Amino acid sequence: MNQKSIGTPVPRSAKADYEDREILLLAKCSAELRATYQIKMLAYLAKTRGKKLVLALTQETKLHSSLSSLISSFPELIEIERT
Repeated sequence: MNQKSIGTPVPRSAKADYEDREILLLAKCSAELRATYQIKMLAYLAKTRGKKLVLALTQETKLHSSLSSLISSFPELIEIERT
């Protein structure tokens, strides 16, 4: 089977569950949350747009060390909201 080049790679993107003038909101319901591509991309978008990324999590959700590290690197950018 011949493989064809599809040209220039297209960067992936991420979309927040809610967005307004001040925040990007991402709601997650899981046992443990990691610093996924989606979260990193939304943090980047929030920073470039002058907004804050709010992660709405359940009380039971544990933060993986990768996410804790990301939050501690950008404490003014990422906020955890427990519901």
